Amino acid sequence: MKVIIAGAGIGGLSLALMLHQRGIDCDVYESVPQLKPLGVGINLLPHASAEMAALGMLDTLEQHAIATSALHYYNQFGQTIWMEPRGRLAGYPVPQLSIHRGTLQVCLAEAFQQRAGSHRLHLGMRLQSVQQKENGVEVLFFDQATGQTVTRQADCVVGADGIHSALRQQFYPANDPFRYSGRFLWRAVSYDKPYLDGKTMFMAGHQDKKFVAYPIVDENCPEHFVAINWIAELSLPEWEITSTDWNREVNRDVFEDEFSDWRWDWIDIPRLIQSAERIYEFPLIDKDPLPRWSFGSVTLLGDAAHPLYPIGSNGSAQAILDARCLADYLQNCDSSLGGIQLALKEYEADRLPATTGIILRNRLNGPEQVMQIAHERAPQGFSHIHDVMTPSELESVATRYKRVAGFDSQTVKAVVTSKNT
Repeated sequence: MKVIIAGAGIGGLSLALMLHQRGIDCDVYESVPQLKPLGVGINLLPHASAEMAALGMLDTLEQHAIATSALHYYNQFGQTIWMEPRGRLAGYPVPQLSIHRGTLQVCLAEAFQQRAGSHRLHLGMRLQSVQQKENGVEVLFFDQATGQTVTRQADCVVGADGIHSALRQQFYPANDPFRYSGRFLWRAVSYDKPYLDGKTMFMAGHQDKKFVAYPIVDENCPEHFVAINWIAELSLPEWEITSTDWNREVNRDVFEDEFSDWRWDWIDIPRLIQSAERIYEFPLIDKDPLPRWSFGSVTLLGDAAHPLYPIGSNGSAQAILDARCLADYLQNCDSSLGGIQLALKEYEADRLPATTGIILRNRLNGPEQVMQIAHERAPQGFSHIHDVMTPSELESVATRYKRVAGFDSQTVKAVVTSKNT
C-alpha cells in the first residue's frame, strides 16, 4: 500500500510516523520550501501525549516542553473560579505538555526523516489536485523549485493541509466559508518572572474579554526568567476578517488598553503585553462540520477536515487522534482498492461525529463556560465562587468536556494500557 500525505503539519507528520510504525509505505508533501519553528505555544493534552508515547516520541518532547501542573480559571478581577491538577498530577499515566508549536513540528519531521528516510519528506511541493483512477489516485503537485507540475501515484491520499486545504476546496468548492465568531485573538511570547509554581496554565475573564497564559520552553529566554506564551481575546463583532494567517504581525495598541488594569499579586498582564517582541493577530474562526471527508481513496485529516476554535487546547490533539484512527484502519484493511476505500469510510464514521461534537461545543466555549457563567451571575465579582456556582456544577462542566474530547482519565488510561499490552 502506498499513501501520500499532503501537509507536514502536526497531523500529517503524526500520521506519517504512525503509518511507518505499522509498516505502511508513505510520503509527505509540504508546500513550504523549508520547515521552520514558526508560531507560538500549544498544549498537548494527555490523550495526545499517549499517542506520542506510543510513537516513542514522548521523551524527546518532554525535553522541549513544560509538563503542565494545573489549570486555573479566574474572573476579570483575578478571583478564583476553578482549579484542577493536570497531567500526571491529575492521575494520568502521561503528562500534559506546553510546547512551542514549531518545536513540536520540527521534532516530528526529524523523527520521520530518521526513521523512514529523508527522501520521504518533499518540501516546496504544493498540492494542485487529485484524480481518482481505476488503480488508485493520481496527484498533481506544483514543484516550486522547478516551476513544473509533477504527477505522483498512490493507493491512498490524505489531505492534512490545514485550514486552507486545497483538497477540501476540491471536494467543496462552494458554500464552505469560514465562520467568524465575532472575537479576535492576539498571541505572543514574553519573558517574565515565573508565576505561581512556574508550570500552571491559567485563563481569566469571560467570553468577550479573556487572557490565557502558560509557560513554554524557549532557548532564547534570559536567565531567571521564563517564556510565557499568552493569548489575549476580545469580542469585536463589527470587525471584518482580513486575514486567517497566524503570522500576521500587529501592534499591541490595538487591544492592550482593555487589559490595562489586569494586575494581580501573582501576575502583571499589562507588563506581559508590553514586553512581547512580536504579537500575532488572528480572528477566532472555524468552519461548519462537513457531511463527509472521504471520497473514494482520498480523505481529509486535522484542520483540513474540522477547523476548531482554539478552545480547550484540542486542535492539535484531535489531529493526532485522527491520525491514529486512520493508521489503525489502514493497517487492518484489505489492501485492495475496495478495502482501502472501506477503511477511509470507517475512519470517517469514527472521527467525523466525534470532531463535530467538539466543533459545536467549542462554539459554546467548551470548558471555559465556567468563566462565562461566573461573569453572567456575578459581573462585579464575588466573595467566593461557591456563592455563584456549586462545586458539582463547576466539576460537571470540566468533566463533560473531557469526555467529549476523549481525554478523561479513564479513557486515556485504557488507551495507554492497550498500547502497552
